[in-house]
Amino acid sequence: MVFDTMDVRQKKTVCSVSILLICLFIDGCGTPAHTKQQSKLMGERALGVTVGSLAEVSSSDAIRLEGYALVGGLNGTGSAQCPPHIRTYLTQYILKQLPEQKGVEKFINSSDTAVVRVQGMIPKGALKDQHFDLAVFALPGTQTTSLEGGWLYAADLYEAGRFGSAIRALAKAEGPIFINKITTSEPNKRVGYVLAGGRVLDEYKIALVLRQPDYKIASLIRNRLNEQFGDDAARAPAPGLIVLKTPPKYKNQRQRFVSIVRATYLTQTEEVTNERIKTLIRKLAVSKVSKDKEAGEIALEAIGKGSLNKLAILLKSSNEHVRLRAARCMLNLGSDRGLDALRQIALDENSPYRLEALEAITTAARRNDAAAISRRLLRDSDFDIRLAAYEALRKLDDITITQTLIGRSFHLEQIAQAKYREIFVARSGQPRIVLFGEIYCRDNIFLQSVDGEVTIDAPAGQDYVTIMRTHPKRPNILTLKSSFELADIIRTLCEEPVKGTADESLGLNVPYHDMVAILKQMVEKGLLRAEFRVGPLPKIDLIIK
Repeated sequence: MVFDTMDVRQKKTVCSVSILLICLFIDGCGTPAHTKQQSKLMGERALGVTVGSLAEVSSSDAIRLEGYALVGGLNGTGSAQCPPHIRTYLTQYILKQLPEQKGVEKFINSSDTAVVRVQGMIPKGALKDQHFDLAVFALPGTQTTSLEGGWLYAADLYEAGRFGSAIRALAKAEGPIFINKITTSEPNKRVGYVLAGGRVLDEYKIALVLRQPDYKIASLIRNRLNEQFGDDAARAPAPGLIVLKTPPKYKNQRQRFVSIVRATYLTQTEEVTNERIKTLIRKLAVSKVSKDKEAGEIALEAIGKGSLNKLAILLKSSNEHVRLRAARCMLNLGSDRGLDALRQIALDENSPYRLEALEAITTAARRNDAAAISRRLLRDSDFDIRLAAYEALRKLDDITITQTLIGRSFHLEQIAQAKYREIFVARSGQPRIVLFGEIYCRDNIFLQSVDGEVTIDAPAGQDYVTIMRTHPKRPNILTLKSSFELADIIRTLCEEPVKGTADESLGLNVPYHDMVAILKQMVEKGLLRAEFRVGPLPKIDLIIK
């Protein structure tokens, strides 16, 4: 359901007053005298017709997805059990992807594979190739005991309730299974996640559906939006429909773009624009309702750079919330005059708007300005601010952060110049372990993982760490050496072995979820002089059955 053309006949709900306004402001039935006196009498209604007053915005809500797939690499914990219609579907899917594949039935029947149900949710207003988290379930009634250590093979995902090879797939799914092991209770290993394992196949369109279809009005709206956002921002394929293309500036702010489209006025004259700005500035500055301030900010941004001089006055407001909104609006309009106000708010440890200010800076400021402020905030006393600064620098691909792909399953990221020693592990989005500063193990250490599979040992006086892992498929024990640097220990544990060498010595191929659990153990036992921080689990509980 990339784009649903709405039945415009169901949208004919315009009242006579709205039709009169359309005539007055669009069709030339009369030209209103936009005087100050009328503005006072009629309020904001006299300021003109907005796109949002004539059309409903139709953009994709979050879309629930489901599908069936195979998880491999289970070391005997899978099952051959599978409903016939799902087996038929999987067989056809595998043969379609790999026409030369032989022994498909044997592959599905192996105890090293399991048929699973995959669920996920495409975020609202998703972009093409955007990634999202997945939940994976062993089928009920099957003998599959664990998905731990498994890999979800490539699969198609469909809108929930419409599964089938004849239906168009909306997303692809693939990746390593993540089991949440840092929990107080025994984890259910028949359920797992694939972090950022879903990929959207199409960009989800934004459209305007006129409440009263009229090609003249549709053309006027299209022309106005193209004037505002660029020549290819809007097209009108039907009298009641305008399809929008998100401008590059708003690629990561699609919901804000939708709000600005709604607030865009169809007619412009110097006199009425000045009246609009005055009214909206007053709304932003005086209103005690946050929703009204938001509406004023959005409408001023929709008007454009003509709002800048009046917005600049609000930078001196005693109300920090007003300064934040005015400065953010100015920055989004391409003016750096609001940057200093945003910087002051972001650096003020007593401000409740710090995260909003930092987000505004990293979204719209020049790269060097955003990076400089974010680097400074890496030393802030508030972890949430430090984490937000790291996320900002990560998006900027800043040299402060080094990134290494480990074992094709997660990224190890190290942040230089960090005042605090911390370990952050992500349990949603792209899987990653983030080291704030250089972190080392103390000497004279011994640790064994909860399942007994991994041992980390360094007796007093030994100048290296011995790391051992029981081979998951063979009875032998693999042993490697590492330095005391935590990054080196993680690489030694989790990198894949080098195939074809005598000892396959690059790494021990420990899964990401096991590494996360081991890090938690190491901190709790005092083996690391660092804080352990963990991100939230994927927010897809609404569709788990």
